[in-house]
Order: sequence, then C-alpha cells, then structure tokens
Amino acid sequence: MSALVPATTRQRDRALQVLLSRDLEPIVDMVGWSRADGAYEVASADGAVRFRRDAGVDGGFWIESATGQNPLAVQDQTRFVGLEAERAMPHPSRHLNSYPHAFEQFAQLFDHPSAPDLCVIHSASHNWADQGGHLGEHGSLGVVQARAPFIVAGAGVPKLGMTDIGCRLIDVAPTTLRLLAADHDPDRPLLSHQDGSVIDALVDGPGRARYLIGFLWDGTNPNVLYDLAGRGEAPNVARLIGEGAACRFGALASLPTVTLANHTTILTGSHPGHHGILHNAWVDRRTGAQVITNSPATWATSMQWLNPGVQTMHHAAKRVRPGTTASINEPCDAGADYSTFGLVRNGERPPPAPGPDDLPDATTRFVRPSKDYRWASRADHTAIEQFHRVWANTDANPPVFTWVNFTLTDSAFHEGGPYSEMAASAVRDSDARLGRIFEVVEQTGVWEDCAFFLVADHGMEESDPAVRGDWDAALAEAEVVVRDEGYGFLYLSGS
Repeated sequence: MSALVPATTRQRDRALQVLLSRDLEPIVDMVGWSRADGAYEVASADGAVRFRRDAGVDGGFWIESATGQNPLAVQDQTRFVGLEAERAMPHPSRHLNSYPHAFEQFAQLFDHPSAPDLCVIHSASHNWADQGGHLGEHGSLGVVQARAPFIVAGAGVPKLGMTDIGCRLIDVAPTTLRLLAADHDPDRPLLSHQDGSVIDALVDGPGRARYLIGFLWDGTNPNVLYDLAGRGEAPNVARLIGEGAACRFGALASLPTVTLANHTTILTGSHPGHHGILHNAWVDRRTGAQVITNSPATWATSMQWLNPGVQTMHHAAKRVRPGTTASINEPCDAGADYSTFGLVRNGERPPPAPGPDDLPDATTRFVRPSKDYRWASRADHTAIEQFHRVWANTDANPPVFTWVNFTLTDSAFHEGGPYSEMAASAVRDSDARLGRIFEVVEQTGVWEDCAFFLVADHGMEESDPAVRGDWDAALAEAEVVVRDEGYGFLYLSGS
C-alpha cells in the first residue's frame, strides 16, 4: 500500500462521464466533489451547482454557478413528514426529493483529509441487492433516508408532545447536555469540536436534570415510529412523547447517512468530516489502506480513528455534572467509565444472552427464522442486563450520563423494509426493552431527576427491488480505475 494523492481533473471527468450518464440515472442520484480552488461541486444527469463557504452570507454558503437543474435546490426538511405522506410517494425521484442542509453536508465531508475524490449519492429507489442490500435502505442524502426520530423528555424539558420542530443530529448532544448544565455559559460550546447548536425550544429548564439517559434505536424511520406510538403499539415511546417533546420533522443525519459515522456525530455534536469517523469504511490516504470501523471485528477499537481532542458526551457530562458515565453496546465510547467494548478490550465479555426460545421481549415469528433478527435481539437483551448491572449497584448514585444502543430496529427495517410487520415487531420488542429500563430507573427512585432522549443514527427508506445495478461495473467497463470504499466513496487512480 502507498499514499493516495487526489485525482486529476482528467480522472475525475472520465468517472463523471460514466456516473452521470442516463444509463446510470436510475441508481445514481448525484455526485459531489471538492475542487482544488476551494469550491464544491455537485452534479446530476440534469444539472450541476458550484458553491463556496462564506460565513458572511445567510446559511454560510453562496452559489457561484449553476447549470441546468440545480440538484440541491430543494432543501425542505418538512417534505414527506407523516407516514401517509411518505407512503404516498415511495422512493421519490431526484426531482421530487429534498436534501436538507445539503451545502453543509457536502462541505463537511470534504474537510476530512481522507475524503474520497467523488462521493456518489445513490437514488431513493436503488436496491443494493448486488452489494448485499435489503428492502430497507439508507446512506443517501434524501430526506427520508437522512431523517431520524428525536424525542426528549423528563427534567428540564417542556411538555410539548409531537411538535413541529426539525433539527440535525449534530444538535442532539448540545441540546441534551444543556439539560445537565446548570451553571454553564450558554454562549460557550459544551463540546470541543461542536458543529451543532442547542435547540432552545426543547430546553425549558437548563440544568434541572441530575441524570441523562440516551437511547439510540439504530436505523429507525421516524414516521413509522411515531405512527406506532400514536396507535398504542409502542407505549413506552408514547410515554416519552407525552412527558416531553418529539420532533415531527426529525433530526437530519450527516453525510454519509450510515451507522458509525452518525453514532459518533450524535455523541460528539460534530460532523463525520470533523470528528474523524468518516464512514463505516474508507481509505486512509496516508497509507492507502482500507479503514473498517463498523464490523464486529473492529467495533472495540474503532475510536482509534476519532480525531485527537474530539470530546464525546461522556467527557462533557462529567465536566458539567461530577460523576461517572456508561456506554452500553456502543462503539463510540471514548470518555466512558463503563463501556461494553471497554470490557472486550480488557479481555472480558458480558454474559451470553439466552437462546431464541428463552429470550424475553422477542417476537417468535421472526427471532427464530431470521439470523439478523435473532442476533440483534440477543444483543439488545444484553443491553438491558448491562443497564441493570450499572444502575442497580450504584448506591443511589447512578451514572450522570448513560447511553444505550439498540440494534434490532436496523436489522428488521433493513430486512423487511420500514413498512413491514417485521419492522413493527422490532419496534414493539424494543419498546418492551425500553420499559424494562424504565422499571430500573423508577426502582432507583430518581425518575424525577432524569432527562431522557431517544434518537436514531439515520432513517430507513423502502427501496424498489426492481431498481438494481452497480456503478462500479459501469466504471470498470469504461476502464476507469477506482476503489469504491464504503460504497459510494470513490478513490480514483490510473490515467
């Protein structure tokens, strides 16, 4: 392996000729790149836009030029809100889709020294069957795949219920930490590399919470979750909404809208291009080696790629409220006193979960035949046991911040699609596990002193099984030499 240098204009143009062809339009939504002169460019088969950063203009970016149809013209976070509206427009075309905060999304990505030469955004309808994909997909910049649920409740949170608020995942950490920070200067960032801001409407009484508990339901479509909660099928989620606030317009994931990049975004308040976990996989340009962070073999050590000095919510929580913190089933555990993957690094492992026949809160219809549903259910069961271990032995002094990562929703929404009975069962199972955690908190006697939040790392969109294809094959046929890491991150080489 050797260091990778940026692609030449000729290399990039040869790749773009293939990627932006009408032949690939069903699977390629748009392509973005960073120019040597400091501008950014995003192009589709119908047009292109060139833009630059400028702190002096509204939104922080200005458009230098546009040709044809500007692919980033629509940035409406309220589009396809509500399950009925989403299902009425399945896998929308680029001309009907929306790309909130798109200028910021592309720019932050290319701030990373190992950013790709080209970032390909796949279409909403693309089913990654050739790459092992499922009926439910994410990774794109489109609003349904990027939109995550965000619910906050408890001490210091106004009781707004379902409210017309939208934000970004980078805003989650500053907002929820503010509930702990009684004496913190509101004009000073709570985190070292903070890109996000406090959503003031969600913080009624800063500093009123003594304990903060966060839940990540990986890959959960918010329209589906809110609908199930409203129909009584997720009573514990409904309890949080009733005792706090749910953002109807969601919290937008950062590009790329994939797992570990956005787990880390939530926990640092920083974009992937700034915190260092650029994707689930990418190329380290210094060495030319592939970096894989989101796999069972690498979860325990993935935070070695976190940029130096980047703080997590664990660091910040202990700074504003003295105490310990806990990270359960979460690879982004930097700064945590108790960590599942800290145990792994020390040669320990949590006790194994029961088999499918003895596993509580697991839908038999899916936990036996589906390997992914079974594995994720067992992992989430161990999360409950670890939470009990951490909270039940605290001598009335629980962790000031506890983070719990649930994985079942991602597995089920992928395999069955977001509108499937499998997805609904995963929500019901996860809601039952959420209730078990609530029981532990209530038994500890500190419920009134707790603030809670529930969020996902990205959304999930129903793909079209008929829309398959692989741009890598088309590039190879055109003799364009490329490494496609993380799928959609293209590193070019050759002449």
